[in-house]
Amino acid sequence: MNLTFEHLPGLSASVDDVAYDPTRPAPPDRPHPFVYHVSIYNGSKETVNIFGRKWIVRDTDGDTLVVEGDGVVGQFPKLEPGQTFSYNSYHVIKAESSATGSFFGTTKQGKPVCVRVPAFEMHPPMLA
Repeated sequence: MNLTFEHLPGLSASVDDVAYDPTRPAPPDRPHPFVYHVSIYNGSKETVNIFGRKWIVRDTDGDTLVVEGDGVVGQFPKLEPGQTFSYNSYHVIKAESSATGSFFGTTKQGKPVCVRVPAFEMHPPMLA
C-alpha cells in the first residue's frame, strides 16, 4: 500500500540555526560535525502526529547521503493547532554540503501529511 503524503496548509518547518561543532563524534571519513536546530510549527486547524523523517545531504564531491527513520530524535511529536516542536541533531560531512528534509505524519483523521525542511548549507572550516 502506497501512501500519498500531502502538504497541510499551515504546517511548516524552519531551520533555526546551523553551527560547526568539532566536539561531536565523527568518523574519519566524515570528520566535520554540524549541529542543526529545527522547529516544526502547526499553524493548521488539525492535530498532527509526526512519525518519520527523511534527510538528503549532498556534498560538493557529488555524493548523496539519504537518512530515513521513525520519529524525530526518538520522539513522535503530537502537535495540536498552534504548537511548535523544536529539537537539535547533527550531520557529519566530509566536504561542503547542503541538506534538505521532510517530516511525515498523519492528522487526527488519519490523513497522511508532510512538511518540507528548507535547505541549509554546511561549510567546514578550512584546515591548515
